[in-house]
Amino acid sequence: MGRLRYLTAGESHGPALIGILEGLPAGLELDRGKIDHELRRRQHGYGRGGRMAIEQDRVEVLSGVRFGRTTGGPLALLIENRDWANWQEAMDPSARPEGYRPVTVPRPGHADLAGALKYGHRDLRDVIERASARETAIRVALGAIAKQFLGAFGIAIASHVVQIHDVRSRVNALELGLPLEELNARADRSPLRCLDPEAEREMIARIDRAKERGDTVGGVFEVVAVGVPVGLGSYVHWDRRLDGRIAQALMSIPGMKGVEIGLGFAAAGRFGSEVQDEITYEYEGGFRRRSNNAGGLEGGVSNGEPIVARVAMKPLSTLGRPLRSIDLLTKEERGAHRERSDICAVPAAAVVGEAVLALVLADALLEKFGGDSMAEIAERLDR
Repeated sequence: MGRLRYLTAGESHGPALIGILEGLPAGLELDRGKIDHELRRRQHGYGRGGRMAIEQDRVEVLSGVRFGRTTGGPLALLIENRDWANWQEAMDPSARPEGYRPVTVPRPGHADLAGALKYGHRDLRDVIERASARETAIRVALGAIAKQFLGAFGIAIASHVVQIHDVRSRVNALELGLPLEELNARADRSPLRCLDPEAEREMIARIDRAKERGDTVGGVFEVVAVGVPVGLGSYVHWDRRLDGRIAQALMSIPGMKGVEIGLGFAAAGRFGSEVQDEITYEYEGGFRRRSNNAGGLEGGVSNGEPIVARVAMKPLSTLGRPLRSIDLLTKEERGAHRERSDICAVPAAAVVGEAVLALVLADALLEKFGGDSMAEIAERLDR
């Protein structure tokens, strides 16, 4: 069991999203503007749909912070759903409105059918609302707090898009040698959060083509953390391995179908001599690696090199030209239900990836160094 725990609640078109973060130490200077900044980053990206024109996400801090500093108690956050005004009847918690028509045709690729069979729902709206990627907005808010906590100890996180459909970026982010804050700023200036302008143009063309076809496209994003100290995670039990915890967190983002760390799948096609990172020693810097094919993790433990993970996102399941499906109640073949959606959401998923990685690393840092206050943790880290 880690030291940092979080829960989220709320539906896509309900009144609000709620998050609770427990285990954060006292004395963290919290900047609410930075949380709202992360929420805005999540809403951008070429290929996003109409929902982003409605929502203007801002966080409200309900507990755990006083005079701008954490108290050590649980933090409670709230993000209002502006679209709730258009959905109050369909999402009424107390009474079913007159003339309401349930959603009964599941969308291939979504949680609709599996969720209905699991929980016994006869209205797919009960699945759609909670399974929606809208939930990631509150995770980004919680992750923004974790990023501020990590930042106090010199740990930074950034992300960028490396592939949309079959177009790949040719830029290695770490080889640019930029501070991660600047790397993120450069990525954010791109409509696809891509660091390769030439590839970006081709990516936009793929998204436009998908839109014309009534289709969607997925892709791959990379998330990087630098300044991570040696020794986070452990090899002694499967559930304490940091690479496993990171992979689980990244796979928990809706639509993700693959995670690789360091070389990842490419390592399977190379000799061991081409994969393992040779060890050096510097009087000032201590033990280092000549390369970082391991992506900052060996044996489930951070080794001091940058943590590098790439995540594959499938094309979104709600299509402009729906695939065939079966009515849940009548068992008749019909076109799948259509829900308002995006053509491509990989740039937004990258920002969510930063958030969940921050939450995992913050938990691992607290697990390793403990402490109920920022001063206590800083003292233990220095020691």
